[in-house]
Amino acid sequence: MINNKKFNSVGIIGFGAYLPYYRIKTESIAKFWQQDGQLVKQSLGVEAKAVANADEDSLTMAVEASRKALQMCRVKPQNIGAVFVGSESHPYAVKPTGTILGTILGLKDYFCADLQFACKAGTTGLQLTAGLIEAGLIEYGLVVASDKAQSKPGDILEYTAGAGAAAFVLGRKKDQFLAKILQTYSVASDTPDFWRRSECRYPEHTSRFTGEPSYFKHLKQCINNLLKQSRLKIKDVDKVVFHMPNAKFPLKLAKNLGASEGQIEAGFLAPFIGNPYTASSLLGLIASLQAGKPKEKVLLASYGSGAGSDAFLLQIQNQPASKGSLKIQAKAGSVISYDEYLQKRELV
Repeated sequence: MINNKKFNSVGIIGFGAYLPYYRIKTESIAKFWQQDGQLVKQSLGVEAKAVANADEDSLTMAVEASRKALQMCRVKPQNIGAVFVGSESHPYAVKPTGTILGTILGLKDYFCADLQFACKAGTTGLQLTAGLIEAGLIEYGLVVASDKAQSKPGDILEYTAGAGAAAFVLGRKKDQFLAKILQTYSVASDTPDFWRRSECRYPEHTSRFTGEPSYFKHLKQCINNLLKQSRLKIKDVDKVVFHMPNAKFPLKLAKNLGASEGQIEAGFLAPFIGNPYTASSLLGLIASLQAGKPKEKVLLASYGSGAGSDAFLLQIQNQPASKGSLKIQAKAGSVISYDEYLQKRELV
């Protein structure tokens, strides 16, 4: 049972995003596998996905996103009291990404853990960090979601599994808040929709579990419970961000919940970058904060296979001094061929 309790003094004070430079079109992947590119694109709603270069991984992308987040809030690295890194593609099976990140950034003494819960590991980090701040154990915390997403060649996941990173600095001083965290809720169940054993290179999935019994069920339950606790309806929220495994699921979910496409438009990045796994919903949150106005409410809901969902209610306090638009960046990038894409995969 999750108690109905609101946060009193926790907010986002800085954020940073990193997207790789390269993109591969859905039609290029389909052509290689002798499939109908237009049909695949229409079924998934994804035009292209972000592709990490051969020298990029979840750590390097986490570093870039974190540096931007720290630069935005101007918090000294040694004042960061916690680092949580959520990912499905940590560079080491046994050796934390967070300690390497902390050393590169110049952090001193801090709580640290790598988190794993498929695509919701980053939002779990937000919950943990917010709790530490609310309890008074730390002043500032860094949360990162970063993935160089894996997909078996020829599998349906290959069309969407992308790459990217999102980082957030949380703090307790209200005059620094870009967005105040108001409330959070979570649900979880043992649903075998997606998994990867430790010695396997690519994940496996059971198609019949990936829709209604998993993504839609958990997100609807989590969001409805959060709204009930907050005494709000979906129409009372200005911006909505869902996990985006493709571009079709979030639109269907919005319709089922009674949200408009206008509410999800700002953070709707899946058509341009695919699904960067743990970073998916949090990159959408960054795009929504960039497009938001003070006093607007934002509903964030992640989904992690296996399965579970974290939902947050936030309220924008100040317009971030952010250079550039993440959505414009998502639409940009250099388009590569499937052969070039395959070379980048094989060099990793």
